[in-house]
Amino acid sequence: MDLEQKITDYAASPEAAELVKNTKIVLLVGISGAGKDTVKHRLLQKPIFSDVVSHTTRAPRSNNGVTEIEDVDYHFVDLQTAERMVDNHEFIEVKFVHGTVYGTSVAEVQRIHDENKIAVTDVDVQGVAEYKNMSDQVIAIFILPPSYDVWRERLSHRYASAEEFEAEFPRRHESAIMELEKAIATPYYHFIINDDLERTVRVAEEIARKPESMHHKDVEIRELAAHLLEEIKSQHA
Repeated sequence: MDLEQKITDYAASPEAAELVKNTKIVLLVGISGAGKDTVKHRLLQKPIFSDVVSHTTRAPRSNNGVTEIEDVDYHFVDLQTAERMVDNHEFIEVKFVHGTVYGTSVAEVQRIHDENKIAVTDVDVQGVAEYKNMSDQVIAIFILPPSYDVWRERLSHRYASAEEFEAEFPRRHESAIMELEKAIATPYYHFIINDDLERTVRVAEEIARKPESMHHKDVEIRELAAHLLEEIKSQHA
């Protein structure tokens, strides 16, 4: 069986699922450009939070002239190591994306559990579903831009030129609709509108510490998320 098929068929071990149940985990989700990476980095400045450093088989990249750091940005491994980890069920979750393996190791979550910290990482809606299948206690926070126009503006800043942004935007537009539709239809998401970074980080921390106290606010924000989805749908990519 090839590696891609092994990953397609992969299921976390019962021990890994038990570890997820016993570890406080916050999953940050959001359409590209909503600001989830910035929110994560701000949360990680607080001692109670710890980053879940993923494994990947791709080479380190340079972001704005700064090369990614081993064991800080990712654990960089070769395909043979990744396949061994799959065979030994050393991942909580793992994906095969365009020939590259990305995964969260059991050892990484175990480390955070043993440090008695809150694990925080950013994932997609599929990743959230995989975690939730292991534990209802995992906290999922969906970060929203305040409007379609603000979202487009933020997203455009990621690209070197307007032409590059316009070429890529249809794919981002389609992905945003898919992610929002899935999140809005799923009751376990907390939503935060990222119109003020300080407030967004503060609310994210409050949810991470006491998610049960936020439910009465989630209904209103979920309605705003639905309005944003309709706004994005009404605009042609």
